[in-house]
Amino acid sequence: MQFIIFIVALLVIFILAYIVSNGKKKIKAKPVITMVVLQLIFAFLLLNTEFGLIIIRGISSVFDHLLAFAAEGINFVFGGMANEGTSPFFMNVLLPIVFVSALIGIAQYIKLLPLIIRFLGLLLSRINGLGKLESFNGVASAVFGQSEVFISVKKQLPHIPDHRLYTMCTSAMSTVSASILGAYMTMIDPKYVVTALVLNLFGGFIIANIINPYEVTPEEDIIETFGERKQSFFEMLGEYILDGFKVAIIVGAMLIGFVALIGMVNGIFESAFGITFQVALGYVFAPLAFLVGIPASEVVQAGTIMATKLLTNEFVAMIDLGNIASSVSERTVGIISVFLVSFANFSSIGIISGAVKGLHEEKGNLVAKFGIKLLYGATLVSLLTAAITGIMLG
Repeated sequence: MQFIIFIVALLVIFILAYIVSNGKKKIKAKPVITMVVLQLIFAFLLLNTEFGLIIIRGISSVFDHLLAFAAEGINFVFGGMANEGTSPFFMNVLLPIVFVSALIGIAQYIKLLPLIIRFLGLLLSRINGLGKLESFNGVASAVFGQSEVFISVKKQLPHIPDHRLYTMCTSAMSTVSASILGAYMTMIDPKYVVTALVLNLFGGFIIANIINPYEVTPEEDIIETFGERKQSFFEMLGEYILDGFKVAIIVGAMLIGFVALIGMVNGIFESAFGITFQVALGYVFAPLAFLVGIPASEVVQAGTIMATKLLTNEFVAMIDLGNIASSVSERTVGIISVFLVSFANFSSIGIISGAVKGLHEEKGNLVAKFGIKLLYGATLVSLLTAAITGIMLG
């Protein structure tokens, strides 16, 4: 039965992508099928094998150590501010982003990250049916995040055709930044964070191949990146540390605003209709939750969290998932966890268009124009990742 639901889920997701495709006759089946198979292989390895368990444990251990190192700096500045036995979200989840951002800056400065990103991008371009620039951007998005990634291609940005820019933005919204992975791992199981990171990378290319198919000529297929001015080591380090702190502050501010607004809307709905706004949305998203493999008895709870993530952000939804985790099955927790690991929400439209506009106003306005279609595609990527995970959890 699960296998049948999985096949139906794939068909529904692909049909939803096909409906809005701007080049239905140009869709190439081979790269789509190849990448779905790769998703299944990677999901199986990460979730169902000893080899995958070793990888997950290794990555988790690295981030555990990084979070411990980050705690030294946090405790030095903020030690004693929290009551004994409490675990403030801002200090324990968000502030470690500052330290991880500094490490990313160092890896960038010594040219390690550009080398890795170029290699993986070139490798992916051989199988995803897209250009080297799109492949490079997909990998870079998983490192730098949805706003910073466009800085790495700012030299080419004015010359990137509209259709290629859509694909690049889809990758940016479908993945998450490396600096924030440690924060996710404090809220959901690390194995789901890593699994989602890998599957979303392929998923972004799969959905883009259906919604936005095109050919890239050899003359177009060039990459001009990392052309920023030369900085001293400590100038760079200070910049990345401040960038990390800005991310922590921005996420914290968004959480304050969104959680408060949800509380207010829930209160109004409950007074008027006897049901909270989130639960009402849960019924709307319940069919999608069932499609990706959530048990029928838990689809409303799962749909509520899926809707919360779309309307607010992944952190708000992860908090809600933590609140219900003990009352639902491990299968539901796993499927919803991978669905949450992406930037696919309404606020990301403004973040991405603003980031691009800061580099090139005309291109930024274009991104804002196709913002809803961008979110639509990125949400399909999350659904695809959830469906792939569902069939692997058994």
